[in-house]
Amino acid sequence: CLRGQGFFVVSVLLSAAAYYVYLPLPSGVSEPWKLMLLDALFRSFMQAVRRTDRLMWRKNTWNSAAVHVADSTLGGVPTRVFEPSGGSRPKRGVIYFHGGGWALGSGRMRSYDLLCRKMAEDLDAVVMSVDYRLAPEAVFPDQYHDALAASRAFLSAQVLQRYGVDPQRLCVSGDSAGGNLAAAVAQELSSDDTLQVKFKAQALIYPVLQALDFHTPSYQQNQAVPILYRPVMARFWLQYLGADSSLEPLLLANNHSSLDQPGISAEARSRLDWTGLLPAERRKHFRPLVRETGSAGVVGRVPGLTDVRAAPLLAERGVLGRTPKAYVMTCEFDVLRDDGLMYGRRLQDAGVPVTSDHYEDGFHGCMVFAYLPMMSDVGWRSMNNYIRWLDQNL
Repeated sequence: CLRGQGFFVVSVLLSAAAYYVYLPLPSGVSEPWKLMLLDALFRSFMQAVRRTDRLMWRKNTWNSAAVHVADSTLGGVPTRVFEPSGGSRPKRGVIYFHGGGWALGSGRMRSYDLLCRKMAEDLDAVVMSVDYRLAPEAVFPDQYHDALAASRAFLSAQVLQRYGVDPQRLCVSGDSAGGNLAAAVAQELSSDDTLQVKFKAQALIYPVLQALDFHTPSYQQNQAVPILYRPVMARFWLQYLGADSSLEPLLLANNHSSLDQPGISAEARSRLDWTGLLPAERRKHFRPLVRETGSAGVVGRVPGLTDVRAAPLLAERGVLGRTPKAYVMTCEFDVLRDDGLMYGRRLQDAGVPVTSDHYEDGFHGCMVFAYLPMMSDVGWRSMNNYIRWLDQNL
């Protein structure tokens, strides 16, 4: 472990040094020098987890006077439970899904551990952070099934009674790929009339919600902006959907969503038509890339591309209209910005109350960088605003 950690530190330092040679960053991004280091850290982390046991990057449980922490299971899925000490009962409850492209991360990592501790303490809420299975060992729909199983257990009378949680004050939340899982779970469980308890709120942090258009304005604007580059997001999608990595160029060119693809209906296309769903200030000067002909049969070979469980933005209006009130965080310098903005607009059009929290200086992943040693100003602001919304709406 020590040898692996040493390799990791050296990799970060070398990567950071390379960045100082040349890295074009947009002028409006928050604290660009920190973003350089964060991106170097993220790149090195992705390399390191390929060489070492993922468990090495997880933080052991430790209790404080304010929060008790224990590792457990929820619906058979490993989960870290954060319980505030004292306070009133019953308490609010939040189930959280971490980000990482469905392939990286853990609810037990330091950044998520600290986030959930703060949520539990500030909200006087029981927070359950789920460690769903990761790619490449697990592929869609495994991650979705884990998230769904954990959420069903979270809503059960047995779990709510055990932890003293109020069944009327429950939220499903997650960031990035975890936001994808939270949105998909919210859709599925809101439409399940057999459930006696349902979520009161959904809180989605820069969620990834579709894989048919890699030329939205935010994908075009931020394709080379750290920490989530456009090709990296395409690779995450292919890995999650269990598809061949050789399809990456097709996705990046929108060849997989050409008009001659029989698996994509006109109705489905309308659900991610950013020319109508995004405001003018986000569309800017960008133009859609819709190809008349493309690579035949891609959707047939990768059916997850149009499966609403993987791509919640493609859900029907009636399904969206049954989901709970929503908080959607987006960042200007993030390829996924428009996924979140379009989803918020479609939820509103379906009659769902939506709070859109946009950060003009934000970048992908910023909220989990709210603590030292890589504490960012926009990370701290976004985290506190997210928790404030939960406090006011849960």
